[in-house]
Amino acid sequence: MSAFDEFDPTTRTELEAAAFRRLLQHLDDNKDVQNIDLMILADFCRNCLSKWLVTAADERGETLDYEAAREYVYGMPYSEWKALYQGKATPEQLAALDARQAQKKAKG
Repeated sequence: MSAFDEFDPTTRTELEAAAFRRLLQHLDDNKDVQNIDLMILADFCRNCLSKWLVTAADERGETLDYEAAREYVYGMPYSEWKALYQGKATPEQLAALDARQAQKKAKG
């Protein structure tokens, strides 16, 4: 059992929420890190986080619109973030993403 497991449920949830907010801040501070880069390296991106928020809300019986979740994750409407910060994927990035997806498919 880890020390983290010894926290009461409320403290654990508060720590997890604080870490999530810090992750969002870190992503916001590093807008140069493209979603495709995140997908290649970690198999998730800002859009994944948005989808996970929608799913978490749904599991609790709450309604959260995907676009509202994306606005929360991106700190602005997605269309605005995309226009300001999202670069066009390079052929190398696309090839790396394809290789990552093929590797995942081969595993299982």
